[in-house]
Amino acid sequence: MVTPEDSSPTGTEERLRELGIKLPAPPEPFGTYVEAVQTGNLLFLTGMLPTEGRVAKFVGRVGAELDVEAGREAAHLAALNVLAVARRHLGSLDKVTRIVRLGVSVATSGDVRDQPKVADAASGLLQSVFGEDKNPCRLVYGVASLPLGTPVELEVIFEVSN
Repeated sequence: MVTPEDSSPTGTEERLRELGIKLPAPPEPFGTYVEAVQTGNLLFLTGMLPTEGRVAKFVGRVGAELDVEAGREAAHLAALNVLAVARRHLGSLDKVTRIVRLGVSVATSGDVRDQPKVADAASGLLQSVFGEDKNPCRLVYGVASLPLGTPVELEVIFEVSN
């Protein structure tokens, strides 16, 4: 009989399977830049958008064309793209030892104050995949517009093992 103390922690790739999460194809750059840069044990990802292929799946601003729930769905899709790009760069998400920082830009109109609720969809997905002990510090702010007219853009820094 294996007790919880005897069992090794579930790896991130295994956790993805357990959660039934299938990652999309990693997005390709929309300009002259790379999606990921590693320096030492830090992996910096470029701004991740809620895209599939070369198409924005969500367009508009929270509080104008989109409601908070649509913003949350967009943040969730952008977080899936984060995972896909990190996996492509690292070969396996098991190499992520910590999420250092999550920056969330939310395109809003007027006096919308629900940016944290939108950002929580990305934070929640990352926590489900990596575990609460790897939660990052986070910066969330509202902006007037984002690339491709999307409502959300994520910026992530991971600590990784070699």
